[in-house]
Amino acid sequence: MPEGPEIRRAADRLAAAVAGQPLLRAHFASPALKQFERRLPGSRILTITPRGKALLTAFDNGWTLYTHNQLYGVWHVAGPGERPETSRSLRVALETRRASILLYSASDIELWRSDEIEGHPFLQRLGPDVLDTTLDVATVAARLQSPAFRGRALGALLLDQGFLAGMGNYLRAEVLFDAGLHPTLRPRDLDDAQTTRLAEALLSIPRLSYATRGIEPTRGMRADYLAREGQAFRFRVFQRDGQPCERCGTPLERIASQSRPLFLCPRCQPGRPPK
Repeated sequence: MPEGPEIRRAADRLAAAVAGQPLLRAHFASPALKQFERRLPGSRILTITPRGKALLTAFDNGWTLYTHNQLYGVWHVAGPGERPETSRSLRVALETRRASILLYSASDIELWRSDEIEGHPFLQRLGPDVLDTTLDVATVAARLQSPAFRGRALGALLLDQGFLAGMGNYLRAEVLFDAGLHPTLRPRDLDDAQTTRLAEALLSIPRLSYATRGIEPTRGMRADYLAREGQAFRFRVFQRDGQPCERCGTPLERIASQSRPLFLCPRCQPGRPPK
């Protein structure tokens, strides 16, 4: 599943294609949304905004389209009236004079009144977004040590969208490695310096990924990604099991955490299971 940086890059790409333009045609595969094929054309797409791993597409007629890609959904940008050849099922098509944006294979698609969208159950459960530029280290550190989160193992906590929205599996691995922490540790096991280091990594790594990478992780990717301002995001542990740790040379390991693979250095990330 794409993580926060990939969702935000997708939102940027979609907005660049159609934001501010009048909608010529709309298509919805769901029978429950067919009425909007008549109601949306003529309105303008105001914004396309990521919220965690969901996208909100706001129209100037007071409606907002909520979509969540889940595991299989994917957005494409195409020319007006164009439909790429694919075996995927087209779920949403929004067409302007300049471009079409097309959502394939997603199943979580709804239209809400814009003044009510914050009441959506998914949005209600989200914590602060890791890519929100107003979110700072002190706030994240305080959140880590709050009663709701301080007793939970980091391997589980860092996937919980109610803690910080936009985190996911590759970010979890890279953040824990950067902070030098084992996934079985809990925030209450950490001293002040460790808490601060983890809070810094929870902000800096997703933001660096968004700024310099913006593509979905696959095994075998090159590490020398496009750099900006002398920095580039690269996998230091994710999907690198068996390879030497860049810090100490110890072979990296793959373990299971929350029914998902997690990659770490057993020497740089020491820890004991909670008692």
